[in-house]
Amino acid sequence: MKQSLQHANRMLALFGFFKVPLIWYCRPKILVLNEEQVQIKIRTRRRTKNHLNSMYFGTLAIGADVAGGFMAMSKAEARGEKISLAFKAVTGEFLKRPEADVLFTCVDGHAIDEMLDKTISTGERVNRPVKITATCPSISGDEPMAIFHLTLSLKMIPSKK
Repeated sequence: MKQSLQHANRMLALFGFFKVPLIWYCRPKILVLNEEQVQIKIRTRRRTKNHLNSMYFGTLAIGADVAGGFMAMSKAEARGEKISLAFKAVTGEFLKRPEADVLFTCVDGHAIDEMLDKTISTGERVNRPVKITATCPSISGDEPMAIFHLTLSLKMIPSKK
């Protein structure tokens, strides 16, 4: 997965602008993208916070969505494969109010590789939960503000030959 962060952020912005405008509106930024981990930052500002001056629930969901899905998209692209990606289920545990910029971290790169291997070899849809942890390092270090479990659903799109 040899993709520069600059290229990854450009692809995320274009995807948000053309496909999912709410992602574009929140302006997530990829800080880390490697074989095992993706880390997304969303700034807390007027458009992403609620009346309590903490990050809005919908913004937290967008951050979890991007952290859970971008790595799968990147890994599939690096393999030269097209996949259909969706989330089938989500659970979220909100532990503290995120009153500063939020980092969304997913360290399930190995599980996503296994999912891609399976869908590419079988052509079947593969579902598996991925974990996303939301933190506010500037106020609470690595203490989780929220923990999400999203059931990632991948299926290979056959190439048209």
